[in-house]
Amino acid sequence: MTAGRDRHWGVLGVPSSRAAHWPGLEKGPAALRAAGLVEALAAGGASVTDHGDRPVARWRAGTGAGAGAGAGAGGGAGGRTGGGPHDADGVAAVLRDARDALAAVLAAGETPLVLGGECTLALPLVAAAAAALGDVGLVYVDGGQDLQLPADHPEEPILDSMGVAHLLDLPGSVGALAGLGPRRPLLDARALCFLGFGDDDEDVHGLVPSPRVPAAEVAADPEGAAARALAAVAGATAGGGADTAARPFLVHLDVDVLDALLLPGADIPQYGRGLTLDVLVAVLEPLVADARFAGMTLVEHNPDHDPDGASARRLVAALAPVLAARREP
Repeated sequence: MTAGRDRHWGVLGVPSSRAAHWPGLEKGPAALRAAGLVEALAAGGASVTDHGDRPVARWRAGTGAGAGAGAGAGGGAGGRTGGGPHDADGVAAVLRDARDALAAVLAAGETPLVLGGECTLALPLVAAAAAALGDVGLVYVDGGQDLQLPADHPEEPILDSMGVAHLLDLPGSVGALAGLGPRRPLLDARALCFLGFGDDDEDVHGLVPSPRVPAAEVAADPEGAAARALAAVAGATAGGGADTAARPFLVHLDVDVLDALLLPGADIPQYGRGLTLDVLVAVLEPLVADARFAGMTLVEHNPDHDPDGASARRLVAALAPVLAARREP
């Protein structure tokens, strides 16, 4: 582990499944706490403030597109079809609440650790960090890329698969989500790196020129993959220049990046294509140790798929030492 400046974690749970395919993710923060995450961080020498959980927001049926959906409400060009994403107003309310809570964590000088919940929690983390720190980068460690556009998949209007599309304000974005932070788009595609995905590339329209390191390449060289990601997210600015010394970056971690045959528990499992837990640790260590690292999400653990909590305990045992390590000077 590295030696250097201490980090003070601010842990915040967002127990929501409003953006998901079905209920279950709203139980994720409680499951990670029950597995001993906060205690393991402290036992590893980390400084931690536990900010508790935001209100539970469970998936609900029978809700169509919200008033904030589509280009007519300030979304990207191209409009939407099929009534828009499911429960957009409910999702937007959860994300606004999380953004405001994360703003307080950052204002206290803490490094946010967001326990979810859905992949859409990357939106309030980026929004709060951009407001507090300026332009940020994002390493998206996920089994997919979450670039689906509402108009492309009216048969599956689930915002959980559209989070990065909203960070980048792609065509048809829900205005209340894409406009969550101090700028639109919230994120420069050149300051985004997809890391560890096993699904097919989701940028079917060629709109996202972000670096990509698929699961096979991460598994072959996790340290090299982390170095590629760091170079990507720290080296691109909104103006097109480079400022590798100053650009902060965030990490989004969806547990579906792991092979569900080896570690079940992800809301949307990957079988035989995901990373092993050891590879995930190896790729995360240099990211979290970097002095520019500014916060992360830990999302998509569905306790309904891990009824005895064994996977949550293994996850905590593997990740806590990485997160508790002292960061580089």
